[in-house]
Parts: sequence; C-alpha cells; structure tokens
Amino acid sequence: MSEKLLEIKDLAVSYHGYAGEVQSVRRVSFDVEKGETVAIVGESGCGKSVTAKAIMRLIKTPPAEIKDGSRILFKGEDVLKFDDRRLREYRGGEVAIIFQDALAALNPTMTAGKQIAENILHHVKMTKKEAMAQAVELLRMVGIPQPEQRVKQYPHEFSGGMRQRVMIAIAFACNPQLLIADEPTTALDVTIQSQIIDLIKKLQQEKGTSVIMITHDLGVVANIAHRIVVMYSGKIVERGCSMDLFHHPKHPYTNALLEAVPRLDLNNKQVLASIEGTPPDLLNPPKGCPFSTRCRYCMEICCREQPPAVSFENNHEASCWLYFLKEAPADAPFVKEGRV
Repeated sequence: MSEKLLEIKDLAVSYHGYAGEVQSVRRVSFDVEKGETVAIVGESGCGKSVTAKAIMRLIKTPPAEIKDGSRILFKGEDVLKFDDRRLREYRGGEVAIIFQDALAALNPTMTAGKQIAENILHHVKMTKKEAMAQAVELLRMVGIPQPEQRVKQYPHEFSGGMRQRVMIAIAFACNPQLLIADEPTTALDVTIQSQIIDLIKKLQQEKGTSVIMITHDLGVVANIAHRIVVMYSGKIVERGCSMDLFHHPKHPYTNALLEAVPRLDLNNKQVLASIEGTPPDLLNPPKGCPFSTRCRYCMEICCREQPPAVSFENNHEASCWLYFLKEAPADAPFVKEGRV
C-alpha cells in the first residue's frame, strides 16, 4: 500500500498590494507519495511557484497571506504550524528545493564547496573538514568533473548547467525525503535540459526521494513524472497519471497545451498551435471555470459556476462542464473519449 509523504489541502495564497488582492493560489489540493514524482504544469502566473514556496514556508507574510483552512501536511505534521526549530530541521534537511535561476539562488561571495558544506553542517554533526570532503563527493555525484578543484570555485566560474548541478548537490546534501524542482531547466539549452532531468531522475531512483517537478513545458516531464497536476489561474483543472494525461487529456486547457507542443512524428509541416487570449487577471479571477475566458467550448454556465471534478479511470480527474452535456461537441474528441 502506498504511503503519502505530503498532503496539500485547500491551499489558498493571496498577495496584498496597492491594486488589491491577487489570488495566486485558490484552494488547491493534491498529495505526493513516497518515492513518487508529481509534476505541476501550467503557464507562467498560474500559481505553481507560489505553491512550491508555500510548501517550503518561504511565503513572506505580509504582503502575502496564507488563508485560513489551508493545510500542508508532511508525514502528518502541519508545516504551517512548525516553530522556528522544527522549520530549520524541515528546510534543507527533510525537504529541499532547486530554484530556476541558479545564479540568483547561489551566494556569489562563497565558493561552491562552502555553500554545500554550509547545508551539511546545518543539519549534520561533523567537522568543517569532513563537510568539505563530503561536498567534493557530492559534486562528483552530480557529474561535475575535477570536483577537488571545482569545489574551490565561485558560482560565476561555472556554466549555467554546472551551476544547476551545484544546486542539485546542495539539495541532496542531507538526503531529503522530498525534492521540489522549480523549473530547474529554465534558460538552459535542450541538451543540458535533458542532462539535468536525467540526473534528477537517476538520483530520485537511487535514493527513493519523492519529487515535485514544476514546469510550464509538458515535454520536460514526459519521462520523469508518475502523475501530473495541471494548474490554471490558481486552480487545478486536471490531474492524472502521466500516460493517461498525455494520451487521453480530459480538459480543454490540457488538450490545448498538448496541441501546442511541436510534433516530430509528422512528415508534413504543421502550423504551431497557440492558445488564444491571455490568462485572467487574478485581482479579479473568473467566478466560474478559470479557463472560460479562453476556451473555444465556453458555455454560459462556464462563466457563472466552477465545474465540479469529474472522475475517470485510474484516478484521472478533470473539472469541465462539457461532461455534463447529453452530447459532446463534434470538435471535442477528448470529451467523447472521456464520456461515461
């Protein structure tokens, strides 16, 4: 029987500014099992990174506010109720995060080795010499050549891909039970992206670490995610196992995302599909379905009421009013496949 490591229940996060309240995350719920990789996918501004920061308790309040009723349970403990001592154990020790901009996340005044050793010394009793020796081994583990020399170098002396490997070494320094990778391949070229994803997958399998992979690119998570959560405008619109979601998407937004991915299996030149319109303003989010303002299948009820989640086989869920019609639209084959 699978065991839940992390449970997010009714998470709601808002930011208060001069223009009003930005509802970044609107009652999101999902879980992560031990040894599992869950991908959170969606456009920029959909609430992915805010969700990750909330899990790490990195949300600054104020100006942000984590709403009443929100719960983040790590092995049954509510992270939102941790005191400072428990929070220090949790961050970097039990749960680690890799940020998308490694150059900004790393301290430019400290060598790579000292930054890795700092995390080790914070959570494990050992001497500085022992921590530096472990830092060398961690750099070797993540594939950085000549780690004995590189451990003495500063972040600006590394390439973008190597800096991200240093971030992975810091994250795995204390063998965390959960790793959050917040768009770890941003600004890297395609071959380096593949190397970083393969490295995370390899370490996850070797150490049994659970992973939350956050990205806007479905192609990045195709070979690493066990389950995928699709977010739009601060809400989850679809969730399911990776294979089901790629081959049988149930929500118009997920279907549109997949149509926008270039295909290599087609001989003829294809027009690159795009999603018309822009994401809604979260100062005044839609009352009904969050995708209603851009959906080609939008009906009157979509603008008025949030659709309930519809369950399919293999714990696949999607929130869409199309499944409540007696007859599916002729141009929506994904709905016909999913009708029960």
